[in-house]
Amino acid sequence: QVQLVESGGGLVQPGGSLRLSCAASGVSVETYPMTWYRQYPGKEREPVAGFFGSAETTSYADSVRGRFTISRDGAKNTVYLQMRALNPEDTAVYYCNARIFQVGRGYVNYWGQGTQVTVSS
Repeated sequence: QVQLVESGGGLVQPGGSLRLSCAASGVSVETYPMTWYRQYPGKEREPVAGFFGSAETTSYADSVRGRFTISRDGAKNTVYLQMRALNPEDTAVYYCNARIFQVGRGYVNYWGQGTQVTVSS
């Protein structure tokens, strides 16, 4: 069973920082594509930052490049999202995603429960 559990969200002032964590079980964060998404109320989830499988290649949305950093710790099987210089437009629910190929099912997306990030003074 694949499980993803996010933590680290909260209320932060503009210009502040937060680090989100995504603890995974049933999947190796060093093997499969792992992506952080965020979702605004009434909108679809959008990718923020991600790893392309086992490669160290990362990808960032234009709106967060230079401010957010994705990383992973294989020993803890955890993916992180370090967020700096936060602004109110970063307020959203942040989700961790693992995209896994399963025989007979094709690619399957797994999601965590989400963690709320609120940037406000």
